[in-house]
Amino acid sequence: MTAEPNKPCQIKRDYQQLINLYPATAHTDAHYLSKLSIYQQRVFEAHSQQKLLVLGQIGLGNGLELLSWWRTQANPSQRLLLKVFEPNPINAYELKSLWDQSLTLVKETPFEPNLESKQASVLECKSELSQLAQTLLDAEPTAIIGCQRLIFDDGRTTIDLHFGDIQTQLSSLTHSPMHPVQHWLILPHLLQALHHQSHWQMAKLSDDSATIATIATIGLSESSELSETTVNRFQACGFTVSDINELGIHQPITLINHQLDTVLLHERQVLRQQDAKAYAFNPMAAILSSATQSSIAIIGGGLASAHLALSLAERGQGAQVFCKDAELGQGASGNRQGAIYPLLTPENDELSRFFQQAFLFSRRRVQALTSAPAVNQTSISHDFCGVLQTAHDERSQLRLDKIIQGQPWPSEIAYAVDAEQANAIAKINLDKPGFFYPLGGWVCPFEYADAAIQKAMQLADVSVSLNTDILAIEHQSDGWVLLTEKERFGPFAQLVLANGAELTQFDASNKLQISPFRGQVSHVPAQFQLSQLATVLCANGYLTPSHQGLHCLGASYVKEPKHLDFCPQEQQENLMKMHESYPNQSWLADIDMSDNNARVGVRMVTRDHFPMMGSAPDVAKILEDYEQHQLTKESRHYWQTTPAPVHQGLYILGGLGSRGLSSGPLAAECLAAQLCGEPIPLDKETLCKLNPNRMWLRKLLKGKAL
Repeated sequence: MTAEPNKPCQIKRDYQQLINLYPATAHTDAHYLSKLSIYQQRVFEAHSQQKLLVLGQIGLGNGLELLSWWRTQANPSQRLLLKVFEPNPINAYELKSLWDQSLTLVKETPFEPNLESKQASVLECKSELSQLAQTLLDAEPTAIIGCQRLIFDDGRTTIDLHFGDIQTQLSSLTHSPMHPVQHWLILPHLLQALHHQSHWQMAKLSDDSATIATIATIGLSESSELSETTVNRFQACGFTVSDINELGIHQPITLINHQLDTVLLHERQVLRQQDAKAYAFNPMAAILSSATQSSIAIIGGGLASAHLALSLAERGQGAQVFCKDAELGQGASGNRQGAIYPLLTPENDELSRFFQQAFLFSRRRVQALTSAPAVNQTSISHDFCGVLQTAHDERSQLRLDKIIQGQPWPSEIAYAVDAEQANAIAKINLDKPGFFYPLGGWVCPFEYADAAIQKAMQLADVSVSLNTDILAIEHQSDGWVLLTEKERFGPFAQLVLANGAELTQFDASNKLQISPFRGQVSHVPAQFQLSQLATVLCANGYLTPSHQGLHCLGASYVKEPKHLDFCPQEQQENLMKMHESYPNQSWLADIDMSDNNARVGVRMVTRDHFPMMGSAPDVAKILEDYEQHQLTKESRHYWQTTPAPVHQGLYILGGLGSRGLSSGPLAAECLAAQLCGEPIPLDKETLCKLNPNRMWLRKLLKGKAL
């Protein structure tokens, strides 16, 4: 079951405003497109031996450069990661306005002999660019600050859109030694906007032989010209700078950097070391070597493990998944319907920004897995019908008002509605205002997990061992060994614990600061007025539109449950939450719970609501070191500059709580990127917030007692 997303938001800026913010970068004609394509072909040719080519682009402009990179990529054995940094956030509707106009302006007048063939070539180029533009627009990029990762063609093309202050975005990222940026394209209107520190941050993220190209323009301001001063500034950071308009038979563009002198190399290395020292307490995953392509194991059969397998498979990395149940998604991922929407805070802090990025990433995953399902692949029941959040008492109303009024939220993320608008969206009477998330909705979690696993198995050597209950794990000199009652698996170079409610069952993970919460979800028949519900309601509890004749109503929230049996009291509590949220509404009488139809699961929850993703902390060693380094100024320095003790080759992916549908796929993508030594679509501060060791380190870095 699928539905088109609600699209109530209009273009917020008129076309002239868009042109001012995202000016055309050069002649949008056949001559410019041809030179751009030649330049980009030469970049690909210069790096043809790399399995992953990482390119950087400063500025989005009218979007043609981005689309042309995508179009020019021709090597089927090479993956492309294009990181685009744009100071002005922009949404899909505004992008469409720019691209429609830009593609219209591409003249069909030839600039060389062979008129007929050149006209045909330009028409073909326009057609291909238009198709790619539509594909990207379908991914619904939104005007939020931070990085949005868009994955296309089963991982062959990845586009990271970094919106916000360029200096901030560049400095927030870590250097990727295995896959640094190999080449930069700078659009002319941002040449002078880049600070000298931005140049050095670009150098920090780049390969030592990386080059820069830009576009000298005619008809734009002098500030967009490639001045000698600009060239000198980049050369002072170790870059060779070229102009793509110099392309020609006798003036080939330089794509190979000159030999850097030792001083500039040292300066780049110092920047990387400063980053490493500042975040030494947050050790990253050890990088998989090419000799261990099938030596990663994942314990767990839910959403987290399935999406980790998929993200690894898109990189050509195999994995073996161990699930204790007869089918995938029998734990917390086993619900019929789960709400998918971002968690927002009034301050729009790291938590809020992470969940916006994660929600959008997960939404795109659903779309990609359902757009062209393979033979025998599980479909994903879902409906992006929006999510309507309302208050249920005075305290929750104050909290919701703070969120609504705290930020100028992009209307694609959420916008306030009055009582009349809320009734129209829900198609049943609520008679209260709320906050509407137009791109949200509901997804069937276990079908989502199954579809991700099946896709992973198509792309790489991914296997699933069902009915395999791993009871113990052991670290040996050659890797991790997994033990059941009768079998032994391994050794594996890398082991990821993504086993939901059983996350703390092993000696190496039993001290994780994470708690199990029981949740009973009630299933109620779709009938009378209730069956008309057209959006997900979230208040004191949640209620979904009907799917296969049933609504999901829930959920209870019981810490450290003693059993997972059906509970009549929790069933009635779920009903009372709806009565508290929407009192005196006639459709409440249509909620029939007489058949006691429900499902019980356990979700693992952290105090700060971030998932856990990263190296498994060696808590015993942390406590041992704490005996020698505590409660002094020197101890704070020690914990800041010393890598926190971890279990080598062991990783945690869990603690998804009640928002796993939103957070799980991006957390899995980031762990896969770490394991494969690739750039991560999250900033350094957020990675620290996700690290499983954060609860202890947060205190130790402040000099507090554990």
